[in-house]
Amino acid sequence: MSLLDSRVPAVVLRIDRNPFHHGTLGAVRSLGRAGVDVHVVADCTGSPVARSRFVRRLHTPPPPDASDAEILAVLRRVADQVGRPAVLVPMDDATAIAAARLREELAPSYLLPVTPPASAERVADKARLAAVCASVGVPHPRTEVPDSPQRAGEDALRFGLPVVAKWSRPWLLPAGSGLRSTQVLHSAREARDLHARTAEAGCPLLLQAYLPPGTDRDWFFHGYADRAGAVRAGGPGRKHLSWPRGAGLTAVGRWTPNSEVTALAERITGELGYRGVFDLDFRRCGTTGRYHLLDFNPRPGAQFRLFTDSAGLDVVRALHADLTGRVLPDGDPVTGRAFVVENYAPLAALRPAPGGRELAWWAADDRAPGWAMWALWARHVSGRLRRRLGAADGVPAQRPAPRTSSLTTDNEKASS
Repeated sequence: MSLLDSRVPAVVLRIDRNPFHHGTLGAVRSLGRAGVDVHVVADCTGSPVARSRFVRRLHTPPPPDASDAEILAVLRRVADQVGRPAVLVPMDDATAIAAARLREELAPSYLLPVTPPASAERVADKARLAAVCASVGVPHPRTEVPDSPQRAGEDALRFGLPVVAKWSRPWLLPAGSGLRSTQVLHSAREARDLHARTAEAGCPLLLQAYLPPGTDRDWFFHGYADRAGAVRAGGPGRKHLSWPRGAGLTAVGRWTPNSEVTALAERITGELGYRGVFDLDFRRCGTTGRYHLLDFNPRPGAQFRLFTDSAGLDVVRALHADLTGRVLPDGDPVTGRAFVVENYAPLAALRPAPGGRELAWWAADDRAPGWAMWALWARHVSGRLRRRLGAADGVPAQRPAPRTSSLTTDNEKASS
């Protein structure tokens, strides 16, 4: 029996407008290589994803600020075009939350894990995550949700500067606002000024104790909680290089055994009764040595293909296999395996990788996205340089809003 039931197609869904979201390409390739027809519901304008030979069909997505009703309408239209039940694979927090809430309405056109409807929103909301961690005994940085700009300034001073500021529901941040999901503040005035934009952000601002980055401190865990709640596929990984350096998403990661991180991942998903794919970010405190959960993403992380075991199973394949009644094979971890995002870490992509390596964009069996990425990335970088030079010369520049998935996340750390 083959690993996946190729008679059941997959619909990869994303409304975040990030053309360089390599996780979407990873999902397309992972399923397509297993013989599954992959339909992509995402804005692939100017994205290398559209060039993949494993894309069966592209569909117009809902807008980034779509309501549940709008997402449901689009998915019903796509279901009519697909013509048979499909496994739904949300690739960003907004669609993961909507899919969980709409599970009954989406059936039987879509196959989704049976999980408490509010669980995805509960863990993705950064303010609520602090309470979740406290309830299950998982370490989490001290967090406060100030109710006024004045209180935000006072909390920042009480925490001790610098302090981390986060918008609790970053998927609600309006495009073009310049607001970032997470940033490090260095003064009480910065905290007051940022809190004053709460109405514009559409969600509460929270302040969090700052855990400094350092060698061997940034870790992540990707997994799939099956129908029985057992964590399958995935594993713990260590971030070796981020983009921007010391602050951003994983540019180079390595599958590294860590029993403590694994135990924390199993504890929180088990206590919550969570089902489905998840991506956790941890930072180890340099003083206490404890691993603090920074982020719980109720969907695949962009680097999920790092955790492809000896049986060829990853978290997206585990999702498809479990929902279609296949038995998940017991593969062995490929520890030491690396994942490199070439446009953020080009030198690392050229170095020897004795433990094995997967590149985010380039693949010998799907070359077009890799070539397209470099052409698009060159235009992207040159455009940013032109805007900066124009601003330096005093020429007003229209600068696009930074995408939260490619700039920062918890404690200056992103998982995209």
